[in-house]
Amino acid sequence: MIRILIVDDEKPICDLIDLNLSSAGYECIAVQNGLEAIELVEQEAFDLVLLDIMLPGADGYDVMDYIRPTGIPVIFITAKHEVKNRVKGLKLGADDYLVKPFDVVELVARVEAVLRRYNKADQRLVVGDVVVDLDAHRVKKAGRLVDLTNKEFGLLVLFMKNQNVALFRETLYEKVWEGEYFADSRTLDLHVQRLRRKLGWEHNLVAVYKVGYRLEV
Repeated sequence: MIRILIVDDEKPICDLIDLNLSSAGYECIAVQNGLEAIELVEQEAFDLVLLDIMLPGADGYDVMDYIRPTGIPVIFITAKHEVKNRVKGLKLGADDYLVKPFDVVELVARVEAVLRRYNKADQRLVVGDVVVDLDAHRVKKAGRLVDLTNKEFGLLVLFMKNQNVALFRETLYEKVWEGEYFADSRTLDLHVQRLRRKLGWEHNLVAVYKVGYRLEV
């Protein structure tokens, strides 16, 4: 399993990131101190570090100096949005830079992109008896192939990567259809209904009032 170290001095943010990445199938460990992060990197193996800049003990730039020789990819997550801070982080060797506040869907997508770059991404998604093989573009339920359209497959992957997270209709439509969302469109609802039926997820894919849908696991 992919192991991710979360380093942020705000525990609620650590908890939020941990919740969403754990739901996406990653193993997470969180600390709120730069020196603790360095100790953990010395003692344990990680596939990715999510690193804040403003930290007690040692700031994110100091932690980055220590991590860089290990070859572990790093994504800076910080409230510092000025261009000079982004440039400094990237010059120090960070692989990406995400500014708070951020959308959890974007966070998961950026994590996946960096892991793919390092050939560390898991190409299988599993929820209950439903298994998605991303490379083969294949879905099985209880060992049997499930025939999905490309759009249904795209929706399923998005839901499985964001388990227990309410996804806005606009986000779902723009990610899967790659176009502008129109409020009166029933396209998304029809595709969700077909997914429910094909996967037996009538009670798992739930509508969230005035938001969109959530995969409850």
